[in-house]
Amino acid sequence: MIREASAMTVRNNLGELLNEVTYRHDSIVIQKSGKSVAAIVDMALFEKIRLMQNEFDGLCSKLASKANGVEEDVLAEELQEAVITARHQA
Repeated sequence: MIREASAMTVRNNLGELLNEVTYRHDSIVIQKSGKSVAAIVDMALFEKIRLMQNEFDGLCSKLASKANGVEEDVLAEELQEAVITARHQA
């Protein structure tokens, strides 16, 4: 479950919120002045996000370096494979 909490609530209840994230696998969106500014997620989800970000960055680098010489279909295939791989890891 994703829930929202103000920065003050997080500061006052950090231990309780960490337990929710750790044991219930909830995510907490932290708001400051009514705007979402950060999130607390469990480490398993964070690792998946990090892997997806690395995969995305790698694909963007490939796209930038090969844009002039590679067919768009090849790059689209690679991107689709990366998304499928990321979904299976999730």
